[in-house]
Amino acid sequence: MVDTPLHWLTISELSQRIRQGSLSPVALTEHLLARLEALDGATHAFKLVTRERALAQAQAAELALYTGQEIGPLHGIPYAAKDLFDVKGLPTTAGATFMETNIAAADATVIRRLRQEGMVLLGKTHTVQFAYGGVGINHHHGTPHNPWHREPHAPGGSSSGSGVAVAAGLVPMALGSDTGGSVRIPAALCGTVGLKTTVGQISRTGVFPLSATLDSVGPLTRSVEDAALVYQALRGSDPADPSTHNRPPQDVLRSLKDGVRGLRLAFAETIFWDGVDTEIAAAVRACGDVLRGLGAQVESLPFPEAAEARK
Repeated sequence: MVDTPLHWLTISELSQRIRQGSLSPVALTEHLLARLEALDGATHAFKLVTRERALAQAQAAELALYTGQEIGPLHGIPYAAKDLFDVKGLPTTAGATFMETNIAAADATVIRRLRQEGMVLLGKTHTVQFAYGGVGINHHHGTPHNPWHREPHAPGGSSSGSGVAVAAGLVPMALGSDTGGSVRIPAALCGTVGLKTTVGQISRTGVFPLSATLDSVGPLTRSVEDAALVYQALRGSDPADPSTHNRPPQDVLRSLKDGVRGLRLAFAETIFWDGVDTEIAAAVRACGDVLRGLGAQVESLPFPEAAEARK
């Protein structure tokens, strides 16, 4: 039986090995840094690699293991963050060249929470300028290369680098943000899981803004379980973000394996299907058939507002 390379394992699988003592956070971090160094010239996923900081965080995570400290499922797991997220001492460029001197004075709330969980930040990933665009192109910093194609193909934006980083096996998770599809689109185009969270569930403090009413933070991962693990760590009230106030406690892990039976799902019709290739439309409809077979209630809904919004 061929052992799956570390860079293709999920967070859950890596965490199990770390807990069992068969994998150290430092060894995992060194493996992914070596892979990043070998491949990022081609994938162009990373805007900035924080090698020394990552190794220091991995060593701290490893020391916590040796001293018997209680750890969670994210402990010692490397990740990346879209270059909209503030990391203390590093520039937050938001995809713009003239923002190179915008040095963050403090970590974004989500970066701080992941650090407290023992995660290891490998660096910051490319984004569309000011997160305004769904294709993933950045003419100033360069466009990440969708790893599923030899020839340049769109990675999807604006969390383009995060989608490519996970799809190429450079990290098992990368943070993205979604205003109108910027986690969902790169997840779809790069073949990863992307979680678009509800506004107010996760703090946006320290995240370069696009829309105060629509911006949300979400992870790109290899599995739904991984996305749930990260979401569980990130969600919760933040005094600095009023949208998160008065949110009730939520445990998404408890019901994660319950399946879709009884859930109501809908295909938004009208303009979303205009000009779609026949093969793509058939594949998407087939997904609905699968979910229906698993017990979900699948419907079609008119969505005239989408057409109105384009006028």
